[in-house]
Amino acid sequence: MVVLNKIYTKTGDAGETALGNGARVAKHAMRVTAYGTSDELNCFVGIARLEATGDVDAALSRIQNDLFDLGADLCRPDMEKDAGSEYPPLRMTDAQVTRLEAEIDAMNDALEPLRSFILPGGSTLSAHLHVCRTVARRSERLAVELATMEAVNSAAVKYLNRLSDWFFVAARIANDGGKADVLWVPGANRT
Repeated sequence: MVVLNKIYTKTGDAGETALGNGARVAKHAMRVTAYGTSDELNCFVGIARLEATGDVDAALSRIQNDLFDLGADLCRPDMEKDAGSEYPPLRMTDAQVTRLEAEIDAMNDALEPLRSFILPGGSTLSAHLHVCRTVARRSERLAVELATMEAVNSAAVKYLNRLSDWFFVAARIANDGGKADVLWVPGANRT
């Protein structure tokens, strides 16, 4: 259980922060950037939820919880339980990736195939979901970059990869099942 009695600690005033295992690192460290971006994504999901209802809102709620799991995963560089910890580090699982895939497939089955790239927009919810998609892609790129330097749970990277796809398909669903998608017209403004 997390208990936060005091919000500011002053321990980061010199530009360092603590990772999940207690190690101190620079606030600009790649690991901090990676999990910080997943937190940013979670905030954008919260904004999207202001427009979402029913099954989409329920799915976004699950994704927000997953994104906290993802942040907990990314903030722990040690892949195994350390001697001073009561619990092993919280890690993303392949089951979370599989759930996203099933949701993507179910949503995509209700859509006509794309015959053009689409522009972000249409409905308000769709526009918000496209922002989530691009922030998820950035979060994925940062996690992949981190993995070139340090150990990263492969399920976390796979989750982010699927999550951006989930947002894309959900954005189409939010555009009247794709009927209100804004289609890209290549070269439309060249003359």
